[in-house]
Amino acid sequence: MTAQASKLVEGVVPSATQSRPRALALWLLSVAALVVLMVAVGGITRLTESGLSITEWKPVTGAIPPLTDAQWQAEFDGYKQIGEYQQINGPAGMTLSDYKFIYFWEWSHRLLGRLIGLAFALPLAWFWLRGVVPQGYKPRLLALLALGGLQGVFGWYMVRSGLSTQMTDVSHFWLSIHLLTALFTLAGLVWTALDLFDLDRDSRARPARLTALGLGVGLILFVQLMLGAWVAGLNAGLASDTWPLMQGRFFPEADWSKGAFWAFTHDPFLLHFLHRWWAWVVVAGLIVLSRAAKKSGVRRASVAIHTAFGTQILLGITTVLTSVALWIAVLHQLVGALLVAATAWGAHSVGRRAS
Repeated sequence: MTAQASKLVEGVVPSATQSRPRALALWLLSVAALVVLMVAVGGITRLTESGLSITEWKPVTGAIPPLTDAQWQAEFDGYKQIGEYQQINGPAGMTLSDYKFIYFWEWSHRLLGRLIGLAFALPLAWFWLRGVVPQGYKPRLLALLALGGLQGVFGWYMVRSGLSTQMTDVSHFWLSIHLLTALFTLAGLVWTALDLFDLDRDSRARPARLTALGLGVGLILFVQLMLGAWVAGLNAGLASDTWPLMQGRFFPEADWSKGAFWAFTHDPFLLHFLHRWWAWVVVAGLIVLSRAAKKSGVRRASVAIHTAFGTQILLGITTVLTSVALWIAVLHQLVGALLVAATAWGAHSVGRRAS
């Protein structure tokens, strides 16, 4: 008993047998599920053009929506100062009732972000104070917490990029940073949970390593996710409502007058084309990864990867053919998040190490 007390005083983290890795893993997966929901709500917020409806960032008091007519009018008056209202919604005859609809989705998106922060920070503090966090996991959990905070900051920078009389939408670059940070956090939550499940099964298990295959497939998927965010931010999904051809041809007309770099980062037709066909490079990489995961003995990860990318391809094509129908596009974004989780599972399976 004295020796154990001495270890705690010296700051030595409890061993795996004293910790509760399974409890921590289930907690992290629950937070990961909230992040997936957050991505879906973010998709609704973007598709309903709601993202600029709240023109201030109030991390604490912003959790309470307007409660009186005067407060609602003040929020609406603030929205009237930006380009989205002055150039689009104002001339279209937006009413206060219309404004309340888009306000609801942006407020819900921010509120869910706050709830995710609490769902991570409070249990983390409880596990930490109870002394049940396994050795070596505290820095990783703190890093995940920091990523969550950073996500909120990036979200505000994204919104701020559209708060001017010249802009009618947010920067597609900030949109991609905001989304990719969320998906990277999701992958980190899943990976850490899987490490903890391994530790629960075998107290000598070491964290999985990121292999060259896992890194390569992850980078290929990263490019596709970035292209998808740019397509969303530029409304480039509307560049074509046919598949596989665009404008009756395989390669669409693009604006090269401002140079190749501008075209590859701003032209909606070119970005739509790239997102459409880079998907098949992603599929090839995922098939290789899924086979490696199956070979490593984790068949369920292989099934999850195949299911996710197969569903995602069908949803992507349907999104195009329906001219970006709201709920199809939301499902496309939701399954994209699930694909990230499945990919993290496959890469973790390949990188598992024995004691």
